[in-house]
Order: sequence, then C-alpha cells, then structure tokens
Amino acid sequence: MIKEPMLDPSLMEDSTPEILVPDGNAAEEIFSGGTGLTYRDYLVLPGYIDFHPSDVELETRVTRNLKIHRPMISSPMDTVTEDRMAIAMALIGGLGIIHYNNSIERQVELVEKVKRYKNGFIEDPIVLGPHNTIRDLDMIKHRYNFSGIPITEDGTRNSRLIGIVTNRDVDFEKDRTIRLSEVMTRDVVTAKEGISLTDANQILKSSKKGKLPIVNEMGYLVALMCRSDLKKNQEFPFASKDSQKRLMVGAAISTKMEAYDRLDALYRAGADIVVIDSAQGNSNYQVQTIKYIKKNYPSLEVIAGNVVTTDQCVNLIRAGADALRIGMGPGSICITQDVMAVGRAQATAVYYTGKYAKKYGVPVIADGGISTIGDMANALAIGASTTMMGSMFAGTQETPGEYFYENGVRLKKYRGMASLEAMEAGGDKRYFSEDQEVKVAQGVAGFVVDKGSMFQLVPYLLQGLKQSFQDMGVRTIPELHEALHSGKLRFEKRSYSAQIQGSVHSLHSFQSPGIGWEPSRRS
Repeated sequence: MIKEPMLDPSLMEDSTPEILVPDGNAAEEIFSGGTGLTYRDYLVLPGYIDFHPSDVELETRVTRNLKIHRPMISSPMDTVTEDRMAIAMALIGGLGIIHYNNSIERQVELVEKVKRYKNGFIEDPIVLGPHNTIRDLDMIKHRYNFSGIPITEDGTRNSRLIGIVTNRDVDFEKDRTIRLSEVMTRDVVTAKEGISLTDANQILKSSKKGKLPIVNEMGYLVALMCRSDLKKNQEFPFASKDSQKRLMVGAAISTKMEAYDRLDALYRAGADIVVIDSAQGNSNYQVQTIKYIKKNYPSLEVIAGNVVTTDQCVNLIRAGADALRIGMGPGSICITQDVMAVGRAQATAVYYTGKYAKKYGVPVIADGGISTIGDMANALAIGASTTMMGSMFAGTQETPGEYFYENGVRLKKYRGMASLEAMEAGGDKRYFSEDQEVKVAQGVAGFVVDKGSMFQLVPYLLQGLKQSFQDMGVRTIPELHEALHSGKLRFEKRSYSAQIQGSVHSLHSFQSPGIGWEPSRRS
C-alpha cells in the first residue's frame, strides 16, 4: 500500500498571513533614474493567471472620444498606409492613417475608398475591354491579388457592360494571348443602380455568383459587389466603424498653409481623425492648427505630436488635442537622434507623457521603436493606449509599392518620411524644412522582406499580445493601466547580460519563430 506523502507543517496555511515585500519596482522607480530606457531595458514581472488568453479584451481609446478594438495603428508613411492598408487595419479592429505625401485630391480619393468600403460596393472597379488578353488579366491579378474583371465595350466604365471574366474562364487556357471576348461569360447577373445593400446581398446569395456588377439605366457599370466582401463582414466582427457603420480612417496633415485646404477636403470626405504629422510637435504652428480645427471642425478628432516630454504635452493639450503621438527618433528608419542629437529614449518618453496626459483624459500613442510583440506589450504596460507601427507592417501585401527580388529574397521598399527620397516627394512638410535649399536627412530608405498579408500577420500579433497580458495577470488595457498607476504592476530593469540571456543564445543556428519576434539588438 502506497502511503500519501506527509506535508511539511511549515508549508501549511497559517492563520496569520505572511507580509511579503513585493518583488521588483513600481514604474515610477524604474524610470526615475535619469537614464533613458527603451522597451528592451526592462521586463514586467508576472502576475496571477486565472483566465484564458481568449478572455483578454484589447479595446482601447485611440482619442478622447473614439475607441478601437485592437491597439494598433498603421503609420502615415508613404510606403505603409494608403487605402488598402487602412481598410485592412479597420477590418481587423485597428486604424490606418493615410499619409500626405501626395496631392489633396489623391489623399481624399484614398480616404473615400476606405469610407465607401463598408457599403460592400466597389465604386471604382477595374475593368477591361473585349480586345484585352488573358495576359492583361494575369497582370491585374498579380498586382492587386484579385480576379473577376468586368468587361465593357471600350474597356472603361463609360460604356456598356458586356461580360465578366473569372478564374474559371481562364484557368486552363495555356495561350495567354487569347482575347477576353473569346473566354468571357456573357450571361451576367446584374443589379440596377440604387439597389440596397441587403437586396444586393440576397442576389449574390441566390445566384451563387462571386461578383455582382451594378449597372445604370444605360447598362454602364457603376459599381461591383463581391461575395468575398460579404464574408469579410462576417469574419471581422471587431471592425472599427463610425456611427454610420462605415470603416474608420485617419489622415495626416502638416502645419503648412496648404494643410487648411487639405483639412477641409478630408473632413468632407469623411475622415474620422486627423494626425498633425510633425517630427517636433511643440510649436506655435501646431498649436494654431489644433485651435483652428477645434473651432471649425469640432467633431473631428485631432492627434497631435510628436512629443516626448511633459513640457511638450502642455501646449498641445491646452490647445485641444484629443490624443498625443509619442516618439522622436526611435523608428527603425529614423536617424533624428543621431543627426540632431535631440529626442528621447522611447520607453521613458511614453511613460512620462502618458502619466501627464492621463490627468486630462488624453490617450497617448506609442509611435516607433516597436518591432516585436514584447515591445507592444511593454508600451501598453507603461501607459500607452495604443501603438503606432511602420516597420512592423512594412512589406505586407497591403502596403503601397511593388515587390521585387534580390538574391532570391522577395522585398518591398520601406523609407522614412525624412529620408532624402521621401522629402523630395513632399515628406519634408513634417520637418519645417520644405523651403530650405539644403535638406538634411533624418531618415533612411531601405527594403524589408515580404511579410504576406495583414490578415495573417495581425492575428498572430494579437494572439501573442493576449498571451502577454495573461502572463501579466490582466484582462484589459484599462486594468493594465490601473495596475500601472497603483504600483501593483511591477517592473525590473535588465542588465546587458540579462538581455542577452533572455534572447536566443549559445546556438550555432536557429529558425525564427515568426513575425513579431527578433533577437535582442544587443546580443
């Protein structure tokens, strides 16, 4: 007979609870040393787990008055956020900020594409003509990752719809020079202009077609509806939407005079948020811009910045900023700190600005320096309401630009808005340097590896973030911030040796576990 082990009496519960000195330090102690810290210079000590990662809710405030379900914003960079990225971010539950390195008309067009998307109707579909070839269809599929192209009499939307070509029409055709008139489906199910979304949905379901062209009284194509879009409405229950159930989108503006015309056009296009995109936000120019916006467009939310100190926050909050963007030089393509010797270590900047802005109900956005899931978690743990990322999303299918191959690796361009290349295209509006004859670069241009689609990348990041919250012992971002400011959340600085030990080491080689992770920069 096996005897049950005897418990050590000293380990049994005592009626007198033991008073423990908490491990680690409160955030105030960690950041009070006078040395700037990055996200890699400290760890959050683990909490108590009594819930599953699926119980974690990541809803957060992006501004005073607007919430999103996922604490992720794509940066207003011309190699990161245009309409495709903004649509993807909103569907996933985050937010995209469309860059201003373009004309007012072009930026408005991109915003309108996002705002129209929720309707399920593509109002500017790509079309081809009967004299185009299957090869032309292949090029569109390769560039935009979709097929199913309406065919009109002259290949424009200003002529009658005469057919449609889908993958089923061309998949087994070896000769890609065949004209589309020979393979297109001529018996097309259509709907009349003005049809409601509900009725259009029903036609798609009953017809079992992949595409539903919308035509006017003359038979001209005016819009297109896709079955895949219907599925997306079911697949993305956390999508960021406005009061009219349209996808939310933000747009960047500068503090230059042209910004006022741009601002009015963006407001009329339906932008939910404007980001005043300045490298150093504590300026009279930005204060006056905020005041102008709040006076003339009171319903428009304003994200001001960038700032890194509490002194910088004061003027922008007083002017009426609805959120602050934090970061000066921490981005992977930014060299401001090296070139200008001005800026601040990112974690220190986020902590102190977040602590100050909290008193006024103003959320802060951690912008830059985030290349892993752990960086995101650390930014939120020290007071950020959400994170803004460029390099994390660069190279995905939804970013602007074309892929190319170098030594067998599929790459995309990624550049800082203060690189000479971007400044020549208009990016210098954020650096108060567009009128200067000699331009000093504060960023670089480079290339990043293909990361696939945002619809695969972001769920991976979110799952990792939820597991990080579980390890910390918190279920929500407000709960995390409450633990931060009460001192319940404990931190510990990491030495140089600890950073090396906490990353991969002592191996000849290894396989990366995935996007959102990288070895310590110091290892």
